[in-house]
Amino acid sequence: MIREITGRHVLIAFLAAFGVIIAVNLTLAFKAVSTFPGLEVRNTYVASQTFEAERAGQDALNWDVSAGVENGILRLSIEKDGTPVRPEITSAIFGRATHTRNDQTPDFTFDGAAFTAPVDAGPGNWNLRLTATSADGTHFQRRLAIVVGE
Repeated sequence: MIREITGRHVLIAFLAAFGVIIAVNLTLAFKAVSTFPGLEVRNTYVASQTFEAERAGQDALNWDVSAGVENGILRLSIEKDGTPVRPEITSAIFGRATHTRNDQTPDFTFDGAAFTAPVDAGPGNWNLRLTATSADGTHFQRRLAIVVGE
């Protein structure tokens, strides 16, 4: 026996299809907002006023900065012309790029060649948000991307 499609059937199918679309959109929007780690700066306009001067000062330092994690040890290397540099690290946050749940504040020690600190880092993408001050007082800041376990 063939059943006839009525207006009621079409309404139910229409509501079910759009209900799924709306539910998925709301879920994705909630996840996007809840995993956003926050603002980089409070007022982007104010930050933009000194950006070029600060960047020029940092570039003038001519530092090569790199970081990596091996066997649970975060190694931060800062060099100028191949020679290790030991600036004052004023802030360092090691965490995931997508949320602040696993953020850690590494307790760096300088071993003569690089800064090292134990960290709890599972495989995946991590960021080291570093703020330091050079010997001449220049403010230095970088966000270094680190891939662990690949």
